[in-house]
Amino acid sequence: MGVRKRERAEQTKEAKKRIAFAKLNNCPTSPRKMRLVADLVRGEKVERALQILKFNSKDASKSLEKLLLSAIANWQSKNEDASIEDAELFVQEIRVDGGSMLKRLRPAPQGRAHRIRKRSNHVTLVLGANNNTQS
Repeated sequence: MGVRKRERAEQTKEAKKRIAFAKLNNCPTSPRKMRLVADLVRGEKVERALQILKFNSKDASKSLEKLLLSAIANWQSKNEDASIEDAELFVQEIRVDGGSMLKRLRPAPQGRAHRIRKRSNHVTLVLGANNNTQS
């Protein structure tokens, strides 16, 4: 293995230690409603994001709060020797994509039927660390 290749591998390994992510698949909320809550915490520090989600009245905030706690736990398992306060974790990226759709029929007047689309979504949350001091 070449020297440059080895150095690049070490750099990517260090960069991967500084981020952690969590995914939530097939959450039974429409992506539009979930994006309203996701936009509130994008770029925020973890402590502030948890407070925003805890006191938000929207139903989607409960599932996003659990997802954020899961991402924090994933970061802790990667960096067992570092503390969260020193790392200054923040929500680096949060992405809401459309998931599978349940299609149902609702009766309509004069023998017609209207299609009801029950939407779901996939959420990907990436945490980043501002300070990478490893002690």
